[in-house]
Amino acid sequence: MGQSEAVNAPTDDVGGEGEEFDPIGTLTLIGIYFAILVLAWVYIYFVEFLGRDLVVVG
Repeated sequence: MGQSEAVNAPTDDVGGEGEEFDPIGTLTLIGIYFAILVLAWVYIYFVEFLGRDLVVVG
């Protein structure tokens, strides 16, 4: 009884009427995170490692 009700239940469109996924915002966030990662790498590489001798902390 419960199984036939689930099969015949109407499905609703969760995304709305005719809306499509727009990946521009997602690509923008990925680009910002990538830029932060590159800037952090440049800082670590050029400022920390090339500016002075390597130091092991611990």
